[in-house]
Amino acid sequence: MPNRLAHETSPYLLQHADNPVDWWPWSADAFEEARRRGVPVLLSVGYSSCHWCHVMAHESFEDPATAALLNDHFVSVKVDREERPDVDAVYMEAVQAATGQGGWPMTVFLTPDAEPFYFGTYFPPEPRHGMPSFGQVLEGVRSAWTDRRDEVGEVAGRIVADLAGRSMPESLTAADQRPPRPEELHTALMALTREFDAVRGGFSGAPKFPPSMVLEFLLRHHARTGSGAALEMVQATCAAMARGGIYDQLGGGFARYAVDANWTVPHFEKMLYDNALLCRTYAHLWRTTGSDLARRIAVETADFMVRELRTDEGGFASALDADSDDGTGKHVEGAYYVWTPEQLRTVLGEKDAEFAAQYFGVTEEGTFEEGASVLQLPDIGGLADAERVVSVKRRLIAAREERPRPGRDDKIVASWNGLAIAALAETGAYFDRPDLIQAATDAADLLVRVHMDWQARLHRTSRDGAPGANSGVLEDYANVAEGFLTLASVTGEGVWVEFAGFFLDTVLIQFTAADGALYDTAADAETLIRRPQDPTDNATPSGWTAAAGALLSYAALTGSGLHRDAAERALGIVTALGGRVPRFIGWGLAVAEAALDGPREIAVVGPQDDPATRALHRAALLGTAPGTVVALGAPGSDDSEELPLLMERPLVDGRPAAYVCRNFTCERPTTDPEELAERLRAEV
Repeated sequence: MPNRLAHETSPYLLQHADNPVDWWPWSADAFEEARRRGVPVLLSVGYSSCHWCHVMAHESFEDPATAALLNDHFVSVKVDREERPDVDAVYMEAVQAATGQGGWPMTVFLTPDAEPFYFGTYFPPEPRHGMPSFGQVLEGVRSAWTDRRDEVGEVAGRIVADLAGRSMPESLTAADQRPPRPEELHTALMALTREFDAVRGGFSGAPKFPPSMVLEFLLRHHARTGSGAALEMVQATCAAMARGGIYDQLGGGFARYAVDANWTVPHFEKMLYDNALLCRTYAHLWRTTGSDLARRIAVETADFMVRELRTDEGGFASALDADSDDGTGKHVEGAYYVWTPEQLRTVLGEKDAEFAAQYFGVTEEGTFEEGASVLQLPDIGGLADAERVVSVKRRLIAAREERPRPGRDDKIVASWNGLAIAALAETGAYFDRPDLIQAATDAADLLVRVHMDWQARLHRTSRDGAPGANSGVLEDYANVAEGFLTLASVTGEGVWVEFAGFFLDTVLIQFTAADGALYDTAADAETLIRRPQDPTDNATPSGWTAAAGALLSYAALTGSGLHRDAAERALGIVTALGGRVPRFIGWGLAVAEAALDGPREIAVVGPQDDPATRALHRAALLGTAPGTVVALGAPGSDDSEELPLLMERPLVDGRPAAYVCRNFTCERPTTDPEELAERLRAEV
């Protein structure tokens, strides 16, 4: 019989709806039930594409004996971390503080007042490698709760008090409430240079995560200063990732991370946010260098998002699972993606299989489990025959389509769709792909139609065209605003700037403290044991630094001093942290580069169907000056009213023109796209 999760919309929660565990969703009713029964709460947090979440579910939550123990002595609460990042953040901080590490599934035991007192992540069904079994943990917690309740309460009280004292990872002093200066951004560059893996690209060792936000900072730093070292780190890292197993060499798109330092073996889940961020990174690398590799990866990644993640409603699904059926009914990580030499021979025949094995690095020994290989692009000299490669890839893709596909988490997350809108809009504009711009527009329409209420407040998620009950967090407002501002620059439709302004006003009212610091949840959001506040990047830009970037761009388009001041105050945290932990505040460093450069404000005036207007607009979009904003419209049009940057910008001798400005002070206009491009190149 299904449990309470059967009424939820989250695919992750629905995966547990038939468990024998009597699950509750996160709710006041669940804690009231624990209080009524006098039992502790088991909080289990995960997400649909999490491999070890599935493992623990199969081993423990589908086990009748374990379920009976949970049902008799606990109230069990299941949370999708992607739906409730606030709940996840608060308790993950407690787990990391107590154990020195974190991860998912996250397993936390709480009092009926939601105070944590025991923590962990994955627990096996039997004792293993010094780790207790999940059953032993449950018995231990039950015993402590029954026999030492006062002691448990004291522990929980100390933990909550400790969390309350962690108001900021790094205090914002008065001296830090300013954007970084050039010398401080140079210090961040030097710190990254020391951590850079000059042999394999990227930063640090295994596991290796795509450092998209750091790469954006390095591209912008190169654009502002001409730093060769910054650009070299981007080029080396992007080439290594594009040629490695972390990139799907057949279907495009990036896996979440590589388990090794060489980018060879990925953790195969594919997340919307990674692909949106990396699509934009490669597009910006092409804009800077003209690299054919960067162009190919940007376009293939955009096509992957549209082909594999786009939903019927026009938004973009959250993720593809790492696991899929291996053909025997067993779910295995990577089964959809890996190949053996024998499988190549079956599909391609002997000669083409030999060619493909060399081209993609497939060996008898394999690079993954049971002799299978993850496809890569090793350096094979002159072996690559372009027509043969196309033929081989076409046949392998067709054969792979016959395999059981990984599951898809089809909930729409506002924040990640904002990232996808920005990436698809720019990629479509750079490479003359109006279909990608239309896909970005459709996703933006969905966010307005389904996620936004009449007060311009955002729902974080939706599914099948229906909004979730969960409220948007800071990153939702910030990244949706960023996506809408980018879409406005590409399409010239000022309505997207207007919507972005609504969301950023909510940021100022609901998420901003008097000193300019930002919280991850709104002032009127559900009260947790502490209000989460984290300025550092994780898998995506932090809400704090994403808001700083969107506020800065909005101010540049509208001339709003209020939004500019808020952006500069928010960048104070980058001054505090940028030189010490640049890898964890890369987006903040990128925004700081834009603030130092102005950012440039470009008004392109003229009829949009005029080839001269289009040429100027393209030159503006391809400008590499950090954080450049572009307004497009005809003098006197409705868009000029929605975009103050366009106001009082006439044609020049009756011809379309471009105005390059900073702080709404403009240079003489130009009608020459080449001159405009020259003005927007790096200042060195």
